[in-house]
Amino acid sequence: MAKYDVVIIGSGPGGYVAAIRAAQWGLKVAVVEKDPFLGGTCLHVGCIPTKVFLHHADIYDHFKRAEEFGFEVKDVKINWPAILARKDKIVKKHAGGIGALFKKNKVESITGWGTIAGPGRVTVEKDGNNTELETANILVATGSAARSLPGVEIDGATVLTNREILGLQQIPKSMIVVGCGAVGVEFASIFRTFGSEVTLLEALPRVVPLEDEEISAELHKALVKRGMKIELEAKVESVRKEANGATVVYKDKTGKAQTISAEKVLIAVGRRPLTENIGIEKTKAKLERGFIHTNAFLETDEPHLYAIGDIVAGLPQLAHAASMEGIIAVGRMAGKKMQPFDRKRCPNATYCEPQIGSIGLTEKQARDAGFQVKTGKFPFLGNSKATILGQHEGFIKVVAEEKYGEILGVHAIGPLATEIIAEPVAALGLEATLDDMAATIHAHPTVWEAMGDAFNSVRGLSINY
Repeated sequence: MAKYDVVIIGSGPGGYVAAIRAAQWGLKVAVVEKDPFLGGTCLHVGCIPTKVFLHHADIYDHFKRAEEFGFEVKDVKINWPAILARKDKIVKKHAGGIGALFKKNKVESITGWGTIAGPGRVTVEKDGNNTELETANILVATGSAARSLPGVEIDGATVLTNREILGLQQIPKSMIVVGCGAVGVEFASIFRTFGSEVTLLEALPRVVPLEDEEISAELHKALVKRGMKIELEAKVESVRKEANGATVVYKDKTGKAQTISAEKVLIAVGRRPLTENIGIEKTKAKLERGFIHTNAFLETDEPHLYAIGDIVAGLPQLAHAASMEGIIAVGRMAGKKMQPFDRKRCPNATYCEPQIGSIGLTEKQARDAGFQVKTGKFPFLGNSKATILGQHEGFIKVVAEEKYGEILGVHAIGPLATEIIAEPVAALGLEATLDDMAATIHAHPTVWEAMGDAFNSVRGLSINY
């Protein structure tokens, strides 16, 4: 029986990062992966291929605006098979990269279905054969899969999830997106840019409902401006497949039944944890609707059993969150002094057009928490680099504590928002104040320097607007 310091079940961005860091800290590591490739959902049918599509859509959008930038471009055509091929090439490259990193760091990769067989034991099943691994610690990083709605069948051809939509062999003429969270608005943005007629249905009163209310309103306005139809407080009752697509029946905000048809329907209503049939129920770990409860160091109620990523109750279902959770977990195993995972210090990044980047408390959350709140906003209209890029939409909003200038949250919508959010991520992590950020020199001309104006705007000292 092979013996390890930690056996990790799952090789997604939580599992593979945890494995490499554990090995760097001197632990003997094995990663059990059910698929014949490494990288998990994020790399193969999630973050990476989706962002490839978004980048291609951005390029195409620039071609369509070529005249504005002084170029004469005619008859630009979309080569969809070439886009699919490049997406697959990028995914394959990075999956191979994980394998190379495992080899470099002496991480053992085992293909098969991993199951917790008991304290310190993991069974791996492949082709009917079982192998048992002995380990001091077990880390569960099995990830999630797309949810559907009651009575709605995902057939993979007409009614799709994030997985099937990435393999469409042609761009649909029309599409209904059910759900206006990050996944929904990203795919809506992609296919609208490529020419699809897009309708968004959202059960809640606003798009991207986890973001600050002003960010939601700005994105709503931008999506409508791009020609998308949006129905809020729309409760989907059924999806009926037909010869040329599907019809969605829903109740609008007044309770009146409505129908809408399209060539494709994307169901983007959240994700469910993949914790079935992995032996978790045999442990002392607490489960709630399939999610595993942990403490801030990702420890479950079962000694030496840890859980990270999309399967953890109450934590964000984000790849970068899973990666840091994995580092914290293996740090505990290695006896390192680790900071606990703090959800308020974990950024959100949504790659629709315009992009959204945010961290910390929204204005409403800050007020509800009892803070004396002061906010500031700086529009990208006042940023010279945004003018150069031809992307004026959006703004940066800073939420701060009024008396001492503690930064509580930063919310950006506009050009490169997912990149420039890096500064406030560091600021909140280091507990910087408005004065600290006002004294920070921002390079010019950059989109990033808009952050300096945003921090100053809380005190009415913005220079450029």
